[in-house]
Amino acid sequence: MKVLLRSDVDGIGRRGDVVDVADGYARNFLIPGGLGLAATEGIAAQAASMRRSRDLRDANDRQAAETKAKVLAGATLRITARAGATGRLFGSVGVTEVAEAARDQKGVEIDRHAFSLAEPIKATGTYEVPVRLFGDVATAVMVEVVAAD
Repeated sequence: MKVLLRSDVDGIGRRGDVVDVADGYARNFLIPGGLGLAATEGIAAQAASMRRSRDLRDANDRQAAETKAKVLAGATLRITARAGATGRLFGSVGVTEVAEAARDQKGVEIDRHAFSLAEPIKATGTYEVPVRLFGDVATAVMVEVVAAD
């Protein structure tokens, strides 16, 4: 069955795409959930309109991501945490703390999911944290974890 997607659906397509899916998937999930419409003869104009708005939104998001990447490129974020005498932290520093530091120190609001840490930081020191802002727009930020006085 051909369906016009009203929202992005993982593994199926993006808003405005006309995709061919199983009849049951369309009737039981996509259409009742408001994620898609049955594709008819006159739906092409609506699909084109959805694609144009999606492309415009993507262009705006990419521009905003590039602006944020310029601000963060080469930046060092300083995070203070309680640590023992050996430099091992009481607890850890995760992506939430890195996102808060970016907001407080650089004035850039970034979703915590954009930061990529293999595991939380558990010791003082300087770490490079990759940031994926939009599609292929990515940068890295240095995070300096220091012991609280």
